[in-house]
Amino acid sequence: MSNLGIEMSEIATIQPTAPRSLVQKVAGRFGVDPLKMLETLKLTAFKQSNGAAVSNEQMMALLIVADTYGLNPFLRELFAFPDKGGIVPVVSVDGWSRILNDHPQMDGVEFVDAETMTKHAGKDVPEWIECVIYRKDRSKPTRVRERFAEVSRDTQPWKSHPSRMLRHKALIQCARVAFGFSGIYDEDEAARIVQPEASTAKVKAQAAQAILTQPVEDAEFAETVDTATGEIIAADGES
Repeated sequence: MSNLGIEMSEIATIQPTAPRSLVQKVAGRFGVDPLKMLETLKLTAFKQSNGAAVSNEQMMALLIVADTYGLNPFLRELFAFPDKGGIVPVVSVDGWSRILNDHPQMDGVEFVDAETMTKHAGKDVPEWIECVIYRKDRSKPTRVRERFAEVSRDTQPWKSHPSRMLRHKALIQCARVAFGFSGIYDEDEAARIVQPEASTAKVKAQAAQAILTQPVEDAEFAETVDTATGEIIAADGES
């Protein structure tokens, strides 16, 4: 019996411990309480436009990205736009710099500005900026050129710092090509992904309002318009 007891004890001792959950893993990396971390990130890491609550599934998606790329959402290296029940993960310029510099094959980056200039918000801006990334395991660098006319937006950062914004765009696209980073976006890209839905809803609302405000001469026809949505429905007696 004693020998059996010793054997069972030894077996119990060498059993592996249960793996930590992703929440515990990420919280442990920052030395914070897991529940407090979730509460804080729900308030700070999501850009909510309608005040809706952040779901646990959305929070988990953000933590997966943070863990995959080693990003710190508390330092604004990573945040998210909620989208269709999921998220659009947004990596700031500091975050892109982090994942680039942390990559073991990263061997340097440089930028080349176009000699020809264009005007934007009263400022001279290169027509394009080329980013060149060197990898230790490749004989040739990766080059990506971003053109101002194709990527600029009518937002305050582009008006105040157009050349810097264009350089950021070149860096991010070159990083994707050189290292295969996927599933993460910059803020401009995320806004373009999320905004079309909002724009479509706005157009539908405006169309409905236009129908409702049109003068109606036929009283019978007036009853065929849904006053909540503007949808035209069948009149009485029609199938």
